Amino acid sequence: MKALVTGGGGFIGRRVVELLLGRGDAVRILARGRYPDVEALGAEGLPGDVRNPECVDRAVAGVDVVFHVAGKAGYWGDRREYWSINVEGTRNVLRAARRAGVAKFVFTSTPSVAGYDTDVEKGAPGLPRAARHRSVYPETKAVAEALVLESNGDGFATVALRPHLVFGPGDHQLLPRVLAKAVGGSLPIVGDGRNRVDFTYVDNAAWAHLDAADALVDPAAACAGRAYFVSNGEPVGLEAFLAELLRRAGLPPIRRRVSPSIARAAAAVCEWLWTLLPLTGDPPLTRFLVDALAHSHWYDMEPTRRELGYRIRVPLTEGIERTLAWLCQKLPGAAPPHPDPLPEGPVGAETISPPSSSQGGLG
Repeated sequence: MKALVTGGGGFIGRRVVELLLGRGDAVRILARGRYPDVEALGAEGLPGDVRNPECVDRAVAGVDVVFHVAGKAGYWGDRREYWSINVEGTRNVLRAARRAGVAKFVFTSTPSVAGYDTDVEKGAPGLPRAARHRSVYPETKAVAEALVLESNGDGFATVALRPHLVFGPGDHQLLPRVLAKAVGGSLPIVGDGRNRVDFTYVDNAAWAHLDAADALVDPAAACAGRAYFVSNGEPVGLEAFLAELLRRAGLPPIRRRVSPSIARAAAAVCEWLWTLLPLTGDPPLTRFLVDALAHSHWYDMEPTRRELGYRIRVPLTEGIERTLAWLCQKLPGAAPPHPDPLPEGPVGAETISPPSSSQGGLG
């Protein structure tokens, strides 16, 4: 099989490339920069932008499957840029793939297309996309996901994956930001901290893409035209999980706490200031981020296992061990990982003692 991986130099995309090469597939990557280390593994590098139809046409030529991983992530930024990359870029890749006779199309979406403004517990693949979004990122990914799934048919099979809170070595977004905020004393606990969330180790997220492509035999396959949540299937109590993570990294515990209503009000003020004033960078707090911190969001993995053949290759505890070892070499102020092993099984109130009342807060 010959595969195209857009965003093949990024966090998830690179791991997809490595797994494909490891099983003997031919791989081409489309990315805005050159990645000599990925090309050295055997991938064909093609510099280009998904917003450029000519680049995309060259990239899809002769491939059997497209893994469209490229996208603009984050919870704040220029709406036009998000739309051009996440929506128009996806439209370009879909159009080119169909013209080139590509048989399979696997799209990297996000659970946030379904929203984080209410608790989601054991969310199923049929969970609808939210009618309104608090951030342009899930809004544009929701539009792109709809384009992908509506394209299924006439010899062109599509599926969308929604990996949740992906972490692992090489991650420069999720856990590094959490630990950096902890070092700076600005990591929040919003609400009572008992909300449960899913995480996904990067190897499992990447394997889900290969599993989906293998299951996507034709447009009539059980998974075709559908979206699937992906996680480690081990929902954790957020405050207890963060407390254990910080302890293992040798970092100070969380000291402040805030109610969701106050956090949302503060986030609204931040968004207003960052919209009206020439302030650089991301706001320290947004309503989208508050919703994500305050609510439960974990998902039913049984349909993903049954219809994609997905299975957990790296358990959560092992993934955390690997990631902490990597992070503690990168993050100033972090100590080597604490030698005590993380508990076996799902991490939550049942397996980690909740922190004392002095260990809470929002920065």
